[in-house]
Amino acid sequence: MPAGSDNEQQQGVVVIEEQIPDDRDSIQPGDRVLLIVEDDVNFASILIDIAHEKGFKAVAATRGETGLSLARRFHPDAVTLDIALPDMEGWTVLDRLKHDKATRHIPVHIISGDDEGSRSLKLGAFAHLEKPVTKEALDDAFAKIMGFVERPNKSLLIIEDNETQRSAITELIGEGDVDITAVGTGEEALNTLRERRFDCIVLDLGLPDMSGFDFINTMKNDLQINDIPIVVYTGRELTRKEETELKLIAEAIIVKDVRSPERLLDETALFLHRVEANLPANKRQILEQLHESDPVLAGKTALIVDDDMRNIYALTSLLERHKMKVLYAESGAEGIEALQNHKDDIDVVLMDVMMPEMDGYEAMRRIRANEEFRNLPMIALTAKAMKGDREKCMEAGASDYITKPIDAQQLVSLLRVWLYR
Repeated sequence: MPAGSDNEQQQGVVVIEEQIPDDRDSIQPGDRVLLIVEDDVNFASILIDIAHEKGFKAVAATRGETGLSLARRFHPDAVTLDIALPDMEGWTVLDRLKHDKATRHIPVHIISGDDEGSRSLKLGAFAHLEKPVTKEALDDAFAKIMGFVERPNKSLLIIEDNETQRSAITELIGEGDVDITAVGTGEEALNTLRERRFDCIVLDLGLPDMSGFDFINTMKNDLQINDIPIVVYTGRELTRKEETELKLIAEAIIVKDVRSPERLLDETALFLHRVEANLPANKRQILEQLHESDPVLAGKTALIVDDDMRNIYALTSLLERHKMKVLYAESGAEGIEALQNHKDDIDVVLMDVMMPEMDGYEAMRRIRANEEFRNLPMIALTAKAMKGDREKCMEAGASDYITKPIDAQQLVSLLRVWLYR
């Protein structure tokens, strides 16, 4: 029976979701299950047919919130995900999946009109396919998914010239579900990549025969390998220019310090799609402690614009728990003034839309009219889910929106998506 999400029903708004005929009522233990999150009903039906051809049972959702609910219910072997969904961006769905221990390991294949393959990999997606897609491209995508799902062990290539470091990384990451190949030079690594496929690479920048930058460029341009996540693990301080360049070509950058082994374990677990519950207890504990603080949010500054001090207080306590700094204003005009006074400090704006005098829509329009704030993330806070709210917020200049009462997990997820730069 078509129905809105629980969140929408609690707020008195029922958004009818079209139910696509799928296999949810016939799934048996041992079945391979694919979750399809796609709002184009015709395309979703095509994906279901291909899934059946490849031996998967399929469950489908046309909305992000429903997709997340189905992921928790069915624990699928893989997910295909569209980015342009009616209730939230696919990036938020991906982030929520990758920050839930129960679903983090599930490979997510983005199939979207967005040409953002590198962003997909950085956020933990398995692969990215840009629409419009051919039948051949879909067949290849499903073959890749099937190959990954059926392979019990994942493969990691470590490129590090220091033998002690190589052994330490191997011991840190290695366990029964990961096959590790460790080499000491760029040339050895390139030869290894010519012979076989890897799921992830850990790369030191200071190699004896070539720089890490040269290695990545050779791998991508000469070997035409663009879809293996690269975790740069380096002991030297990077210049701003080097850091900017690396962010364009690598999925994660870790400068070696006291906490860096924990981060390395975490990033490789994400990109190798490891099941956290299957890791040894000491490694699970490392990851749990690391996830208590979020490096994407820590140290960032949010401006809250809301005329209700109770909302400001609740949001401030939530953000401060994630080590964020908070400024606030109690009207649209004050919000614009605060932004002008702290323009170099503010990373994101949380804008209530229902305020007296100048409402949030007008405040966002005025902020966006200023060239300096053209790319500033702004998340609109709306009182209740009404049809057309999302479009109205986006037209006013919001990057995204969330309805009150605010779901803490969803807000934190939105912030991670928009602050992940």
